[in-house]
Amino acid sequence: MTFAIKINGQMHRVDVDDDTPLLWVLRDVLGMTGTKFGCGAALCGACTVHVDGVATRSCVTPIDSVGTSEITTIEAISETAEGKALQQAWLDLEVVQCGYCQSGQIMSATALLQETPKPTDAEIGSAMSGNVCRCGTYQRIRAAIHRAAA
Repeated sequence: MTFAIKINGQMHRVDVDDDTPLLWVLRDVLGMTGTKFGCGAALCGACTVHVDGVATRSCVTPIDSVGTSEITTIEAISETAEGKALQQAWLDLEVVQCGYCQSGQIMSATALLQETPKPTDAEIGSAMSGNVCRCGTYQRIRAAIHRAAA
């Protein structure tokens, strides 16, 4: 089937099966490789994108469920004030170790700051609990979120 989807402000036409996960449309069909595959079961958060501003696991989101929603990926997150501030905080505090999970971490953190501009540690913990960092940079991630919120 052919789907028209809006990603990062641009319309794209893709010809894929209706149950194709959004992740594979982004990576394999459109070449947007910033969104990562981690587990394929919505457990690790590496594939997080925004669907109408909500942090969403793209590995389990079938393309036919997207409809007219606005998709935002890591490639465009710096166009938001929160995303730009988070990316700068990530650099300033040297959050990244291996970096594999970081696009999903930043996408979840951006959604948090857009909803809760000055989150508490508990709110950060809750919002970020679905994102796994195998390198264990959780304290630096939390510090970067607080810095971006400041």
